[in-house]
Amino acid sequence: MPGFLKVAYYYFFSSQIRRSIVYGDQPRNRLDLYLPKNLDEPKPVVAFVTGGAWIIGYKAWGCLLGQQLAERDIIVACIDYRNFPQGTIGDMVTDASQGISFICNNIAEYGGDPNRIYLMGQSAGAHISACVLLDQAIREAKGEESISWSVSQIKTYFGLSGGYNLCKLVDHFNNRGLYRSLFLSIMEGEESLPLYSPGVRIEDPSIGNAVSLLPPIILFHGTADYSIPSFSSKDFAAALKRLGAQTELILFDGKTHTDLFLQDPLRGGKDEMFDHLVAVIHAGDEEALAKDALAPPRKRLVPEVLLRMARHISPF
Repeated sequence: MPGFLKVAYYYFFSSQIRRSIVYGDQPRNRLDLYLPKNLDEPKPVVAFVTGGAWIIGYKAWGCLLGQQLAERDIIVACIDYRNFPQGTIGDMVTDASQGISFICNNIAEYGGDPNRIYLMGQSAGAHISACVLLDQAIREAKGEESISWSVSQIKTYFGLSGGYNLCKLVDHFNNRGLYRSLFLSIMEGEESLPLYSPGVRIEDPSIGNAVSLLPPIILFHGTADYSIPSFSSKDFAAALKRLGAQTELILFDGKTHTDLFLQDPLRGGKDEMFDHLVAVIHAGDEEALAKDALAPPRKRLVPEVLLRMARHISPF
């Protein structure tokens, strides 16, 4: 609660946030922009798709990430999308793709650099954004017209604690409380699981050279993640590498599903995943890297004792 209240206050009252920018005509087609204080020159941009088990996702869940990256001169666009039962996985993928298209085509108006756009997803958002990226690559590989954005505009894809092979996860989710019947309803039936499993779909020879069009891919996962086990990222990374995609897998020993995205940022101080994220985004920008080296440690928002208590209580 102490951390939540501080983040909520920032979300509702900070002048650096542009909330609920409309990117489409469907319900929940909105995004939040987190802007650095200094916009004297175009800034790199992270298009972020939040998690929420495909049911409780909401753009404000990315507030802490947006705040902390904005402090490092990075714009963050948190994309909202229809959740189940308002929509099924096909609707979620469509919404996220439209949000990315809006960012690619309009971010310059908000001080962003359209040539430095990064795509990131967490948990269910990592799955949705991976589906979007692969779908777009397949469309481009087939030479489809009327494409409003291109995978070539994405500098790097960051997948955080994602699930990429739903065929292997459906029973695990059932045992964790996301019951099979509900999950299959979200995913539009068992026959659709391979279609919405990037780890399966990249092996399909009918997609042509789509994998070669993908940007560099970096997958983060905690080894103590029981919501989406780390084998999900391991298997996806192995398949991508086997097919020649530029892929990096970074595992964090003992980290849970929420540690990397919630507890560690609330803890403040040094954060290996955050530092890696910023280093990749600022690679080649000597001035930004010099500022990062001098940046003060991130502030602790929650006492350690409460974080340890929450770790035992959290169902994730």
